[in-house]
Amino acid sequence: MAKNSSEPPRYIAIALQLKCFALSKIKAVDAARAQIMKNVQRAADYVTACTRFAKFFHGIDCRLIVLPEFVLTSFPIGESHDEWRAKAALESNGPEFEVLQKTAQENKLFLAGNAYEIDPHFPELYFQTCFIIGPNGDIILRYRRLTSTFEPTPHDIWDRYLDVYGLEGVFPVVRTEIGNLAAVSSEEIQWPEITRCHVMRGAEVIIHPTSETGTPLSVGRDICKRARAVENMVYVVSANTASLEGMPIPAFSCTGMSKIIDFTGNVMTEAAPGGESHAARSILDIGALRQARRSLGMTNFLSRQPFDAYAESYANTQIHVANTMLQNGEIKVPQDREFFNDRQRDNIRRMEEQGVI
Repeated sequence: MAKNSSEPPRYIAIALQLKCFALSKIKAVDAARAQIMKNVQRAADYVTACTRFAKFFHGIDCRLIVLPEFVLTSFPIGESHDEWRAKAALESNGPEFEVLQKTAQENKLFLAGNAYEIDPHFPELYFQTCFIIGPNGDIILRYRRLTSTFEPTPHDIWDRYLDVYGLEGVFPVVRTEIGNLAAVSSEEIQWPEITRCHVMRGAEVIIHPTSETGTPLSVGRDICKRARAVENMVYVVSANTASLEGMPIPAFSCTGMSKIIDFTGNVMTEAAPGGESHAARSILDIGALRQARRSLGMTNFLSRQPFDAYAESYANTQIHVANTMLQNGEIKVPQDREFFNDRQRDNIRRMEEQGVI
């Protein structure tokens, strides 16, 4: 019997746990770019192999693979803004994305990840971008990280960013045949408002590329994955790095923790620490999620949220203010990390003035 095209999707998703090969010891830009392309091709090869294995093992299609944070470029260690932009920030239509787009198209799946990226609207800067590539090879979603200690974000140039993308571009949700997809970057899973703003726009699956501490203890970021899933009634597909290679940090500081969490907050599957793995794979049942969101009862948390009750408190509390990298409407590129330290000192001062601390 042919499957009804209107039937809610049910498919395999994989949080692919891969090594991060760093650029920190590579000084020349050309050599750094060559390493990035090696990282990209390596990830692409794993995607193809794991897609085929999942179909063979489970008997249904793998439609979604999430790559870890930093797996393409690693992260800056001491480089200035301009140095890192030249060394590691990808062009939005560059050859690295082309490899990944071709991989998604050849495997007929949605491929998600995270990279430092240059936006042609703001060429002085770079953003940490979560992306989703569709089975047709198009990049169908870009989410730019909103909170960062030492990197530019859309909030730093808020007025100009909204002029270009609007609020829907700040919290993008893409409606697809495998459900409504959104993305949250790394430690941002600890800010409930970011996931909630995606869910308010219909998100059903949260893509979470991350690089986080591997530990058997219950730690903040990992706890928050489950909290975001249950409070928002969403799946969370969280892919962590397997190790950090070629940098002056112990390799297995960030390992394991790759997992898929269902919309009740239960961990469905998880990869072990210490190595690369596609063990964090499971079946996502979007039909079951949609039924839960339409059911009566205490566990339908979304239907019971009085959002308007919170609005005034948020509107009247200003701590981390917008436009800190705009000066008379022009972008001011930070030259060193002291800019970010000064900004956080100002934030703490505002917390004191408003009685938060």
